[in-house]
Amino acid sequence: MEIKISAQQMLNVLYVLAWIIFIGLGIDAGGFLVNTFFTLFINPIGSSYFWNHIDLSSLYQFNQSHFVTLTSLMSIVAVLKAILFYLIIKIIHDKKLNLAQPFNKDVNRFIFSVAYLTLGIAIFAIWGTNFSENMVKQGVTIPSIQHLKIAGGDVWLFMGITLLVIAQIFKRGIELQEENELTV
Repeated sequence: MEIKISAQQMLNVLYVLAWIIFIGLGIDAGGFLVNTFFTLFINPIGSSYFWNHIDLSSLYQFNQSHFVTLTSLMSIVAVLKAILFYLIIKIIHDKKLNLAQPFNKDVNRFIFSVAYLTLGIAIFAIWGTNFSENMVKQGVTIPSIQHLKIAGGDVWLFMGITLLVIAQIFKRGIELQEENELTV
């Protein structure tokens, strides 16, 4: 017995998964921002119990501006990831992903947007990773970049460049499709 899943069914599953991931990333981004604000302006003890059990108290005690820098980088990466999944939700919800005619300007614009977002995530994740490593070299105890949720900058960079190439291919496909429609 063979189970066949249509493209529309797969899009529906991906739509639900994208919503779940978007909500999780939104909570993460909000947690980073709120906890940074709380630590800076209300109670410095918040650095010990930072979002998701991340202890940044030694960084806060070492230098508050470094604390703000690292938490800002963490927040930027989390916000960009949330925006990325928002775009995925939006293109599926708005039904602009036409599988019968995939080479259209909306899809091309979507791919370019996703490519630029992934490059932004890569830049800020790599920056955060390097900043974190420099703090560790100065003797500050910092959780791993996986716990800080800034790991994988090189993977994001690879994905962003790959998506830029795909966007260029789509752009050329749209041009060929428009030329073909004009000649018919």
